[in-house]
Amino acid sequence: MIFFAIIFAGLCVAYANGANDNFKGVATLFGSGTTSFRTALIWATGTTFLGSLTAYLLAGNLIQSFSGKGLVDDTIATQPAFAAAVALGAGLTVLLATWGGMPISTTHSLVGALLGTGLFAGSALDMGILGSKFLLPLILSPILAIAAASVIYPVFRWSRLRLGIGREHCLCIGNATVEVLADNHHAVALQRAEKLSATLGNTVTCQSRYQGAVMGISAAETLDRLHFLSAGMVSFARGLNDTPKIAAMLLVAPFLGVSASLVLVGTVIAIGGLLSARRVAETMSHKITSMNHGQGFTANLVAGAIVIGASRYGLPVSTTHVSCGSLFGIGATTGQAQKTTILKILLAWFVTLPAAALLAGVSYWFLAQL
Repeated sequence: MIFFAIIFAGLCVAYANGANDNFKGVATLFGSGTTSFRTALIWATGTTFLGSLTAYLLAGNLIQSFSGKGLVDDTIATQPAFAAAVALGAGLTVLLATWGGMPISTTHSLVGALLGTGLFAGSALDMGILGSKFLLPLILSPILAIAAASVIYPVFRWSRLRLGIGREHCLCIGNATVEVLADNHHAVALQRAEKLSATLGNTVTCQSRYQGAVMGISAAETLDRLHFLSAGMVSFARGLNDTPKIAAMLLVAPFLGVSASLVLVGTVIAIGGLLSARRVAETMSHKITSMNHGQGFTANLVAGAIVIGASRYGLPVSTTHVSCGSLFGIGATTGQAQKTTILKILLAWFVTLPAAALLAGVSYWFLAQL
C-alpha cells in the first residue's frame, strides 16, 4: 500500500511541476507578442515531453542525486516513508506557489524536502554534498543567468545596429472619443464626439518588430524562428533536468523501472502544464519585464544553454531560477524590470526551502506513526 502512496505523491509532484514550470521556457514568446498563449503552451508541452524521454540517455546522474543517498543515511533514504514524505513536502510547496502565481523551483522544493525529511528522521546530513551538489548550483545559476543576459543582449543589439536592422513603427488609425462642452456654454453637461485619430506608435504602444534583411533573409522572420527554437530548447532542457529528479522518488517502488518512471512522470508533467499553467504564465510573461522579440530570444538562449549544460554534468540547477534570472538581466539592462514583482519572486524563493523542509518533515513524522 505504501508503494502506491509513493507513486501517487510522486505524480502529484510531477503535476505541480508541470503547472508551475511548463510555461517558463515559452514565457518570452507570449510576453513579447511573438505568438498566442495556446500556441506557446502546446510548443512548451511537446518539447518538455521530448526532454523527459531523452532524460533516460543524458541525465541518469540526476536520478542518483535525488534519491537522497549520500545526503542522508542510506538506510533512511531507502525507506518508503522517506520517499513519500519528500514527495508530499515538495508537491504541496509547489502547488501552493502555483495557486499564488509565483514561479518557484521544484528542484529547490525537492532539496528542502530531502533536508527536512532527513532531519525529522534523525539522520546525519552530509553538509559537503548538500553544499556542493545542491545549494551551490541553485545559488550560482540565477546569478550566472543575470550576468550572461546582461552581457549578451547588448552585444546582440550592437550587432543588429551594425547590420542595419532597425525597428518598425506602426501607424494606428481609428475612431477616438473626445468630450466637448455643449453648445450652450451655461450647460454643465458634456457631449461625446467621435473623430478620426492617427497615432504614430512605438515600442510602448505597438508590438515591436525588426525591419531589414541579412543576406536577403527577413530579420523579423528569422528572429521569430530562432525565438521558437530557443524556447523549445529551454523547455526541452527543463524536461531533461526535472523529470529524473521526480522519477527518483518512484524508483523506491520495486515494480517500476527507470524507463517506466521517466515516461510516467513526463506524461503527468505534460498534463499539469496543459491544465494549470495559466497563473504562473501571466507572471513570467507580463509581470517581470516588458520585452521585444530580440530580448525574449536572448533570455531563452541564455537559460537553455545553462540548463542543458548543467543537466549533462548532473548539476541540479533550477530552470525557474535560470529562466527568471535571464529575464531579470534583460529587465535590468533595458530599465524595464518590474521591481515589485521581482522582489515577490525572490521572497518566494527564500521561503521555498524551509517551507518544503517543514511540510516534508511533518509528513514523515505522520507516516512514521502509521
